[in-house]
Amino acid sequence: MLLQLERYQREWRELEEEFQQLQETHKVYRQKLEELNNLQASCSSSIRKQKRKLKDLKYSLQRCKHTSNPEESDLIQQINTQIKDRQNVFFDMEAYLPKRNGLYLNLVLGNVNVTLLSNQAKFAYKDEYEKFKLYLTIILLLGAVACRFILHYRVTDEVFNFLLVWYYCTLTIRESILISNGSSNLTSRTLSCSPQWFLSFCKYWRIVRLVLAELMTRVQSRAGFMLLSHVVDSDKSCVRSWDFQKRIKGWWVSHHYVSTFLSGVMLTWPDGLMYQMFRNQFLAFSIFQSCVQFLQYYYQSGCLYRLRALGKRNHLDLTVEGFQSWMWRGLTFLLPFLFFGHFWQLYNAITLFELSRHTECKEWQVFVLALTFLLLFLGNFLTTLKVVHTKLQKNKAEMKKL
Repeated sequence: MLLQLERYQREWRELEEEFQQLQETHKVYRQKLEELNNLQASCSSSIRKQKRKLKDLKYSLQRCKHTSNPEESDLIQQINTQIKDRQNVFFDMEAYLPKRNGLYLNLVLGNVNVTLLSNQAKFAYKDEYEKFKLYLTIILLLGAVACRFILHYRVTDEVFNFLLVWYYCTLTIRESILISNGSSNLTSRTLSCSPQWFLSFCKYWRIVRLVLAELMTRVQSRAGFMLLSHVVDSDKSCVRSWDFQKRIKGWWVSHHYVSTFLSGVMLTWPDGLMYQMFRNQFLAFSIFQSCVQFLQYYYQSGCLYRLRALGKRNHLDLTVEGFQSWMWRGLTFLLPFLFFGHFWQLYNAITLFELSRHTECKEWQVFVLALTFLLLFLGNFLTTLKVVHTKLQKNKAEMKKL
């Protein structure tokens, strides 16, 4: 018994020594954490001050540009270019600094710091996001197939629609966190789709004819087509302007919010004649959409891996449910599937508009869903079309230089 007590006493002394070391380590940790917080606050304050001064300088240069000679105009243009580069540097810095959450994250999570400070943590969260999309896409595909061909019950439809709502809600939260951490191909300072963009709908219909003409020209000239397929786009010329780039990236995020709303309305749609008339069409569309999303994930992941290895894409770039200019080389075969899905959304909208005029239609969900599908079609179709048109125009200009 005495030997056991002595052994226990030695163990206690060892634990006491380890505890003293732990206290010292924790004390140093708290000091470093305080220093880190002070450095973060100092950097954030300096960046805000620099941004404010650059904004004032840019405004002053804009006023001077109207009365400047050609030499001075070149100098102003050079300074403006450097200001844009400086803003990109600030954006990279802010990816590692705590920032205030946007409205959506504040509503969902509150004022919680979601900035991941290490690259390892950012990459791990990004990979988890990609796996979440892949697994849920497969589950939604199986669920849609089961509801369409096996389970003809309203309860199973409700479960499927609830899964859609939860999936898109979770996507929007995770994407907001990734945006806060500098995921560049989703980044949009605001989730705005300006009214001017939608009011220019008629102008974009002319692009359809231009795109088809360009594609036919490329197909007819095999040499030109081969040259076109080997053009490597640079990271700084994805679209014609930064303003439209923000709209494109903003839409691919915003359309998840619209999809969340659409799934929620589908969830509240009561069973009845109108619901049964649209049910099979919606489930078939869900099957096709899940298949396309799976193809996009599979091929975009490989394309992004190659571009990251070449140093042409950021390691935090994500797969998206649309088409961006970096997909031009190797992923253009997805365009027919994407456009078919967009026009299926238009077909859903037309079907629902017709159902809303049915004499037995009493549900408000029918007309609201028709408007939502129409909005999704306009956003997806016009955004994809603009990317393709801009890319074709850019490649055409590059081929003229050769």
